[in-house]
Amino acid sequence: MDFRSSDTITGPRSEDVLPTTATAAVKVVIVGGFGVGKTTMVGSVSEIRPLTTEETMTQAGVGVDDNAGVESKTATTVAMDFGRISLSEELILYLFGTPGQERFWFLWNGLFEGALGAVVLIDTRRLEVSFDVIGRLEERGVPFVVAVNTFPDAPHHPVQALRTALDLPDEVPMIDCDARLRVSSRDVLMTLMRYLHSVAVPLA
Repeated sequence: MDFRSSDTITGPRSEDVLPTTATAAVKVVIVGGFGVGKTTMVGSVSEIRPLTTEETMTQAGVGVDDNAGVESKTATTVAMDFGRISLSEELILYLFGTPGQERFWFLWNGLFEGALGAVVLIDTRRLEVSFDVIGRLEERGVPFVVAVNTFPDAPHHPVQALRTALDLPDEVPMIDCDARLRVSSRDVLMTLMRYLHSVAVPLA
């Protein structure tokens, strides 16, 4: 490659540089069915410009992807989303959002490598898309919390009714959230961190 004197090579933006105080990092995966808000959550809470792999939906997905209830969705994640958030001056949380369509689930194997836990994001308008997601996490033995993304037109159900529908154990935390809001998404991640701590250090 011919580099001329006018060419410049730039590094990461100053706000993207890892804080010098960071001493530990944790990997968390955000999972859920198609169109539940995973990309939105990563984007809202990440302190760096998130990496996304969204592509425009085309006719190739017709009859393959189930977009019932999210017909207005025009783009979809085809590999992963990535973001970062500092939980403290020392602890950094790396976020990986998975693709929602089942035809891309083969990518989950790599994304879950080294992950301590997961957030399952659900949409009560299409609760059925969460069943297989939760089942796969349980098969892998990955600790997770459930975050109910409160879409404006989504029906509200009592917590116990949702737990029963999802066949969710009582010890698994469930929290309402608005994936568009940074503080709400951060609360979900803090809930996961507390849950991971509780299962790692059981009460005597």
